[in-house]
Amino acid sequence: MGTNIRLIGFDADDTLWHCEREFRLTQARFAALLADHANPEHLQTRLLAAERRNLGRYGFGVKGFVLSMIETALEVTGDRVPGSVVRALIEAGHEMLAHPVELLPHARATIEALRGTYRLALITKGDLVDQERKLAASGLGELFDAVEVVAHKDAPTYRAVFERLQVAPAQALMVGNSLASDVLPVLEAGGWAVHVPSALTWALEHADAPLQEARFRRIEDLGALPGLLSRIG
Repeated sequence: MGTNIRLIGFDADDTLWHCEREFRLTQARFAALLADHANPEHLQTRLLAAERRNLGRYGFGVKGFVLSMIETALEVTGDRVPGSVVRALIEAGHEMLAHPVELLPHARATIEALRGTYRLALITKGDLVDQERKLAASGLGELFDAVEVVAHKDAPTYRAVFERLQVAPAQALMVGNSLASDVLPVLEAGGWAVHVPSALTWALEHADAPLQEARFRRIEDLGALPGLLSRIG
């Protein structure tokens, strides 16, 4: 099936660089701090519920995660969480925000291989300051023609991004690790989507893969992207 793809959009966290594993490590630290008040499974359930209801308030990212941990700590301790625990959670957030960026395999080589043939855009959600920091630390910033940090990834958002970048949805392809954020809404918007599964995925990003969708593909890692593009083009 031939097509005329002009724009390649890349998700950032857990597509170009590691991210979720730092959240998992901090969550384990959170469980250890509150081990006297709740078992890890119950605490995880309560934290996920807090994250879900707080998305509209805080958006995606480390800051919202830390505030949700503090809120959960207050809930499971009946508002008696020690100040030392709150301080430890805040410090954990600081460490996450300062953590070095580690690229995933093939990330830089793939972007360099596609540059010049396609317009390249980073399309990511989360805290603007943190995402800009990670992009700068990644060394990939100069390789993108555009950077879009959005509050949500839904079909209207993708349509608006494609319009700003002056490309029709059918000429845009999004690459990412999240079916919920990088695949399904892009297909709904009329674009192409390539799923690159990551070893760890946040529970709120889980979704079922689309069935019998001509504009959807799945690859094992970013190294397979240039070959895929040559086949569908």
